[in-house]
Amino acid sequence: MKMDANPLSNIRFVLDHTSHPGNIGSAARALKTMGLTRLYLVAPRRFPHAEADALACDARDVLLNTQVRTTLDEALAGCVFAAGLTARRRDLAHPCMDVREAARHLIALSAKQEVALVFGNEAYGLSNEELARCQLMVSIPTDAAYTSLNVASAVQIMAYELRMAVLAGSGVAPDTPELARLEDIEFFYRRLEETLIRIDFLDPNNPKRLMPRVRRMFARAQLEKEELSILMGMLKQINLHAKPKVD
Repeated sequence: MKMDANPLSNIRFVLDHTSHPGNIGSAARALKTMGLTRLYLVAPRRFPHAEADALACDARDVLLNTQVRTTLDEALAGCVFAAGLTARRRDLAHPCMDVREAARHLIALSAKQEVALVFGNEAYGLSNEELARCQLMVSIPTDAAYTSLNVASAVQIMAYELRMAVLAGSGVAPDTPELARLEDIEFFYRRLEETLIRIDFLDPNNPKRLMPRVRRMFARAQLEKEELSILMGMLKQINLHAKPKVD
């Protein structure tokens, strides 16, 4: 379990499929002003780029240390919790908090473990599939008449709220259990789906909304590492005793 005196250092800001390099530079500047430094990019259209350097100003060190990944799963590897920023409600959505409440929650978790905030593309935001990789939806309470917010501005708002949560003393008790890593939870979902198909509980040709509902259920639970081990053990025994399918 990772310990750090500054919980801000355990928080990743993940920009997913960013189109405009200027937004990347502005996001880097926004992070540095609030004492945050960890920026991850998922398949950016243009990066590195002179416009990103120009708008980063004195936060070019954040850009130099920016991690570029091919997929969102790669960007979230090593984290135990991810929150996705979205301006609209989704069907079968995970729990939702406003930025202030979410910041307190994330600071509490990041006192001991790695967490991430995920921001979508400027034009279309996060897809339902991308949000499914998160355990929490976060909304910025914009005016209902115009909800569109620049991604770098959203980063600045979230970074500010995180810093305020730290200054207010948000944290966790020393005995807070270790949460399961996101990549291990994704592996569990894959094995669970395979198992449900094998025992004829899930029809792969007519899945309806079973797996999204399962994801939402476990997202609310915030699985601990030991709890996930128990669930994986259950799946192993189910598969051992399940009757093989006959074609």
